[in-house]
Amino acid sequence: MNRSLFRAARASALTAVSLALVPWTLAAQEHQHEEETQSMHEFMHSVEYYTSPEMAGLPFSEAVRVGNLLFLSGQIGTTADGLIPGGIGPETRQTLENIQTTLEKHGSSMAEVVKCTVFLADIAEWPAMNEVYVTFFPGNKPARSAVAGSGLALDSRVEIECIATVQPPGGM
Repeated sequence: MNRSLFRAARASALTAVSLALVPWTLAAQEHQHEEETQSMHEFMHSVEYYTSPEMAGLPFSEAVRVGNLLFLSGQIGTTADGLIPGGIGPETRQTLENIQTTLEKHGSSMAEVVKCTVFLADIAEWPAMNEVYVTFFPGNKPARSAVAGSGLALDSRVEIECIATVQPPGGM
């Protein structure tokens, strides 16, 4: 067999092998995509309830994770000694520090907060609350609602609940 015929035959054989592998490769890629889609679907529809020993016995969870969103229950400015004294400023700072601790405990951060709802005992304290609040969100500001009402837990001046993003397990 001459060289050019040999080369042509070899090229033809390689092309045939390559073409034969295309359906197998495409099927493998499609199967992998289906597995990833199924895994993401399961993740996005999974619900996890988180609590802590300090909250045992309370009628709500500390946080609930649904897919890549983490919903925090309302937080107030308490420490192990109770409600922090000093009024709206110190209470807001402690509330946001409590939120930061809870977010980090469950794999998120203040930078991942996308929405907050602020409950105030007195709407006239909004400027003082806001002065502290903005220091916890130096970059992108989450969406926010603020309302005033009476009867916040432990006679606190402020309660804040947040929604944050959180990375999926294994970084899907």
